[in-house]
This record gives sequence, structure tokens and C-alpha cells, in this order.
Amino acid sequence: MKVNTQSVNFSADKKLISFIQKRMDKLELFYDKVIKSDVFLKVENTSDKENKIFEAKLSVPGDSLVVKKQCKTFEEGVDVAVASLERHLKRRKEKLRAHL
Repeated sequence: MKVNTQSVNFSADKKLISFIQKRMDKLELFYDKVIKSDVFLKVENTSDKENKIFEAKLSVPGDSLVVKKQCKTFEEGVDVAVASLERHLKRRKEKLRAHL
């Protein structure tokens, strides 16, 4: 799957980008019709420790799923967001099976 990663207000290192790519690729195990995904990494200028925002937009035929998570690290945000997207995709697949 093609993952477009954009980092806002900072530059993401290659380790983080490859980590995101690997995690997002796992979503194809649950739903194989994923077209592409857009990932946005943002750092808020606050004193709060949970200042890293991970936002993923997953394009599937006829729809797009958007998940936004705010965590202490981007890796934690990726894990939480991918788990959420997994549940969405499983539900979507079950609904499609019910209509057949």
C-alpha cells in the first residue's frame, strides 16, 4: 500500500517513516481493497507531554476512514491509530459480507 507521510513543523527521520509504513501495511491483512493512506505527523507547541498528533486517512473504495490520535510519542500514536483502523476495517468487511 502507498503511504504518503507528511510531517508538519519538523522533519521525520527514516526510522519513524519506515515504522509507520510497516504498521500501515499490516492493515491490508484485514481488508485487501485499501487504495492508499495519507499520514500527517504534527507537533503542538504546548507544555503538555502529549503534544504529538498522528492523523491517518485511509482511502477504501467508496469511502475514507480518518483516525486522529494525540500521544506522547508518534510510535504510540501509530499503534493506537492502527488498532482503531483495524477495528473499522473488520467491521466494514463484516458488513460487506452480510450484504452478499
